[in-house]
Amino acid sequence: MEQICFELENVEMNYLDKEILKIDRLAVHQFDRIGIVGKNGAGKSTLLKLLAGTIQPSQGKVNRHVDFGCFEQVEAPNADEADPKLLGKLHVEQQREGLSGGEQTRLKLAQLFTHYYECLLIDEPTTHLDQEGISYLLDELRYYYGALVLISHDRAVLDELVTSIWEIDDGKINVYAGNYSEYIAQKQLEREQQSQAHEQYLKEKSRLEKAADEKMKTAEKIAKASSMSKKESKAKANRMFETKSKGTGQKALQRAAKAIEHRIEKLHAVDAIQEERPIVFHQSSRLELHNKFPIMADRITVRIEEKVLLEDVSFQITLGKKIAVTGSNGSGKSTLFHYIVDRGNGLTISPKAKIGVFQQMSYHFVTDETVLQFLKNRSSYDEGFLRSVLHSMRFVGTALQKKVRSLSGGEAIRLQLCKLFLGDYNILLLDEPTNFLDIQAIQALENFIKSYKGTILFISHDKQFIANVADEEFQILNKKLIQK
Repeated sequence: MEQICFELENVEMNYLDKEILKIDRLAVHQFDRIGIVGKNGAGKSTLLKLLAGTIQPSQGKVNRHVDFGCFEQVEAPNADEADPKLLGKLHVEQQREGLSGGEQTRLKLAQLFTHYYECLLIDEPTTHLDQEGISYLLDELRYYYGALVLISHDRAVLDELVTSIWEIDDGKINVYAGNYSEYIAQKQLEREQQSQAHEQYLKEKSRLEKAADEKMKTAEKIAKASSMSKKESKAKANRMFETKSKGTGQKALQRAAKAIEHRIEKLHAVDAIQEERPIVFHQSSRLELHNKFPIMADRITVRIEEKVLLEDVSFQITLGKKIAVTGSNGSGKSTLFHYIVDRGNGLTISPKAKIGVFQQMSYHFVTDETVLQFLKNRSSYDEGFLRSVLHSMRFVGTALQKKVRSLSGGEAIRLQLCKLFLGDYNILLLDEPTNFLDIQAIQALENFIKSYKGTILFISHDKQFIANVADEEFQILNKKLIQK
């Protein structure tokens, strides 16, 4: 029998008055490979910290039976030593001052893999990694001999590494067998079953309501017939007996109708599937571009200070296409975007081009506007559509009335993306827009991109995201831009 690595028993985790997690019993076994999924704020990192013991539950207990290693995406590297061979493989400098986000991530991975642990607890390891770094991570974890508990927004990574999914939803944990794609298939089946059950519920409720209504109508007819004038009653024999019989029949029908109504109340109500309003971004005629290639480059050279990143490069960006720009960290992707925004030498950009930019940075808003007011003041779309867009990015209910200056980093990023897609632009440059988004927000962003009428260039290392939305891919390799 497989050894138990962690046990959670009667665990509750509360923050102020909000219940974050409620777990009766859950265990991680020796060779489990678990992917934890759920919306941002659902409690994924909280669950990992409970397992690691860095926070304590409000109630209940967590038992740890093995030696384990932790990777937390938000923490800076500690002073632990790392195997020099691993540092070399991951292209990490020995000195630790001034490391970029990607370099810090690779250093922490080198520290983690320097030692063998019976269990690994890993939180969002791919956020700052390029495709080479992600491939290294997959190679290390694919044949790892031990328990793995992984939080990731990269669906391809989850598909490759995990064999069960723990979904956190409204404080509860639902366990699904299989990788992420198999989990999604099961969720779709659940939706179809719920839709069928809802239709069946509505049919049965309608049938019973109709039966109750018919019995009440029949009872009313009997009551009407029983209220004849005294003259009519005397004119007929045995009228008293007939009236008594009618009264008894009327009461029986009323009782039957009440019994049916009681059955309706006892029916197990099944909610309808909430279908989201389709989002299609229109584009005003004044923003329409007619150049077949709104951005063209003729033998451009792009550098940072004296370092050449792109040399003697030519390309054409086709109108209306969604183009992925890929390449290793430091190859010049973000610098190329800055070059386009600055309309550098050798570029021909349509004079009617209006370029909107999403950069890798933490967004912070300083106005007193609410989330909904913020978009209304910066968009020509009607409020109903704005609410649909915000709902897609999970601004719902009271979140719409939240002051923008009080938004968390993740919320601010989602609002910035909404603002860009709703703004007066016809070309968007998105620099790693999926970083710090959960899977649901990434899927919403995919829908935004697919329904956007303009041209989009985006930088990403997320294979699934690229496969889902890119019409073309340009890769920076050896100072050249290669169309794949």
